[in-house]
Amino acid sequence: MTTRIVRIVLTTLILGVCSCSSQASATPDGVFEDFNGPAGSPPNPAYWSYVTGTGYDIGVENYVTAGAFLDGQSNLLIQAVDTGNGYTSGYIQTKNKLSLGYGTITARIKMPSGQGLWPAFWLVGADADTTPWPQCGEIDIIELVSNATTYYTTLHGPVSGNPDTPEGTGQGQFTGPITDLSTDYHNYWVTRIPDSITVGIDDKTLGTFTPQSLAPGAQWVYNRPMYAILDLAVGGSWAGPPDNSTRFPATMLVDWFRWDPA
Repeated sequence: MTTRIVRIVLTTLILGVCSCSSQASATPDGVFEDFNGPAGSPPNPAYWSYVTGTGYDIGVENYVTAGAFLDGQSNLLIQAVDTGNGYTSGYIQTKNKLSLGYGTITARIKMPSGQGLWPAFWLVGADADTTPWPQCGEIDIIELVSNATTYYTTLHGPVSGNPDTPEGTGQGQFTGPITDLSTDYHNYWVTRIPDSITVGIDDKTLGTFTPQSLAPGAQWVYNRPMYAILDLAVGGSWAGPPDNSTRFPATMLVDWFRWDPA
């Protein structure tokens, strides 16, 4: 997530499937998570865990477990709430649960839209405890910032001269106007193979990153297993504060998540 300071714990996994019997593992055919379960229940703990608290990004929200739950209709609901004294929201990840190697990772999402809202679907290197961010790499598959008609897809990794500064880790970005993404569900995807990252929405390819396409001084660090994150941030210096036009609770609906190994 752009300008995000990531806090991560080591996932000891090989590129492809989890090798640890105590953790959820992908089959050779990959993973399909349809978020099926009773209304109000947490997402499948075999794949997902919660992140709670503050300081995980430049938003002003407090992440709470109540901010991400199943709606009973095969959707994950990530919900930002105005408490009157601030904002709560949801953040889930596959860290220590599921490591994603080469192949295509997709989530079908109906995005929220509103001033100060910042929904995101992104990946972080699974070895970040021994290879700290940004050296572990971060792929922001999709971010929407205060409106759903401009998309951002960004790589974050070490850039010579700014290796430890969050603002100096942007290695490459695709961004531009797009049809309002908040009016319906769309498939947001990334396909990773060695030295190549292609991102898209539905049947539209947004672009492909390669080592040759990175910003000057940038180091390619993406040939490694990664884990997935879904969250909805609120406010901060990039999205700006919500205003009277922002409708709460704001909801990010995830219909399904899928990984198809290469």
